[in-house]
Amino acid sequence: MMKIWSMKQQQQKDEQSQGPTQKKKKVTAAQLRVQKDLSELSLGSTMKTTFPNPDDILNFTLTIEPDEGMYKGGSFVFSFVINQNFPHDPPKVKCTQKIYHPNIDLEGNVCLNILREDWKPVLNLNAVIVGMQVSQPVAQIVIVS
Repeated sequence: MMKIWSMKQQQQKDEQSQGPTQKKKKVTAAQLRVQKDLSELSLGSTMKTTFPNPDDILNFTLTIEPDEGMYKGGSFVFSFVINQNFPHDPPKVKCTQKIYHPNIDLEGNVCLNILREDWKPVLNLNAVIVGMQVSQPVAQIVIVS
């Protein structure tokens, strides 16, 4: 909550310093929600987020380096693309490299029920990441190509 408040304070300071000639950049509802979700994110030691464009929090990558299971020692990068309709629409999550996993299709799309038919606006990015951490594939949600 503090980050949202500080983000709003920074926006007001920027507006005052720009003067009337420059157009102010509005913060969207999706950006505010993502900012909140990111501030509450609890990443384990095997995960890290990267923002290719620091001004765009709606597009980022998550790197997972499992320390157990058959993927131990690997480094898997997932891209998160969040549209302006978030949280009403789920984020698009894709594995950027080829991996043999029953819950990832040939194009790298992650198959989690909460990223499709079971998505609800009350779910957050942490719920998605926790779902991705499962070391054992869930056979009931296998993508059939």
